[in-house]
Amino acid sequence: MSKPKLLRVTTHDISLNGLLKGQLRFLSQYFEVVGVAADTGELQEVAKREGIRVIDVPMHREISLWADLSCLWTLWRLFRKERPDIVHANTPKGSLLSMIAAWMARIPIRIYTVTGLRYQGVTGKFRWLLQSMEKLTCRFATDVIPEGKGVLNVLKEDGITQKPLEVVLNGNINGVDISYFSVQECPANRAQARRELNISPDDFTFIFVGRIVADKGMNELASCMRRLKGRCKLILVGSFESTLDPLKEDNEDFFKTSPDVRYVGWQTDIRPYLIAADTLVFPSYREGFPNVVLQAGAMELPAIVTDINGANEIIVNGQNGIIIPPKDKEALYHAMISFIDSPQQISSMTAKAREMVCTRFSQQEVWNALHERYIKIISSK
Repeated sequence: MSKPKLLRVTTHDISLNGLLKGQLRFLSQYFEVVGVAADTGELQEVAKREGIRVIDVPMHREISLWADLSCLWTLWRLFRKERPDIVHANTPKGSLLSMIAAWMARIPIRIYTVTGLRYQGVTGKFRWLLQSMEKLTCRFATDVIPEGKGVLNVLKEDGITQKPLEVVLNGNINGVDISYFSVQECPANRAQARRELNISPDDFTFIFVGRIVADKGMNELASCMRRLKGRCKLILVGSFESTLDPLKEDNEDFFKTSPDVRYVGWQTDIRPYLIAADTLVFPSYREGFPNVVLQAGAMELPAIVTDINGANEIIVNGQNGIIIPPKDKEALYHAMISFIDSPQQISSMTAKAREMVCTRFSQQEVWNALHERYIKIISSK
């Protein structure tokens, strides 16, 4: 008996490669899995590591009418040819186009996992446009899976969809690999990692991992680091963006030149940087379910996060971190000061950080729960 065919679609291959790492290989035990995304250089790596077939379909994150219509046509032809049992998509543009194309091709099961809601924090006509795109994606999907409870609540409150909504397990699209993200498995120990970053053993050190853009609260973080001059260090892992939501120019310069900041760029393995730090600082304006907060927790780091979707589902205020309002640089500053001045608080939160991730967001448990959801959906059709 042949396995059901499952097409997993993301806009770019980097999402297949990073967000769904390991999951596609696991699912291939039960399904014929095919990865579909625009190839930016990582698609064959996905094929090799996950042991699946992959298909390159050019897609653009930005709105581009002719390019999007061309992509829609390509996806429709692909789905007609492949005849999958399930098309499951995430990331905004890939999801919108693949849900419409799968509906046109009469694919019986069309699943959309909602990770982040791009219209949050946007105003005016552009917000209306992004919100309309979300509604359209949900309309053409047969099943909508919110990545976390926060996303679920927003989908209901904003009237994005009337379809039944249920989070998989405790949330997050892929869980965290608790074997890989552990202090014991890190290729560097704390002392070695600090030496390589020129951070002394006594320096209190924060870390941020992600896109270094305004939407991640990086202008507020720059302001706080200026006020904390000489009192702490910041490890900055990620890349700056010049077109999509760039920082204020003086803040980008500050992060690149300040003696209190260690800017290391984008990294494939963030563990040596996490092990060198004392606390994750993640002042983002909006998220679906931030993986880095899980990864840091698994590496025994407490976190300062904003009160946004996902982050406030991982961090329990006062237990494994502190939750502050978004876009509030005063609250961020006082939270950072409280960590610097309270080593006992750090010790207590560190002891709980890994346990609170492992018991709720283990990757294997998330994968098993997703497989069970697929079976439930298939049996209901």
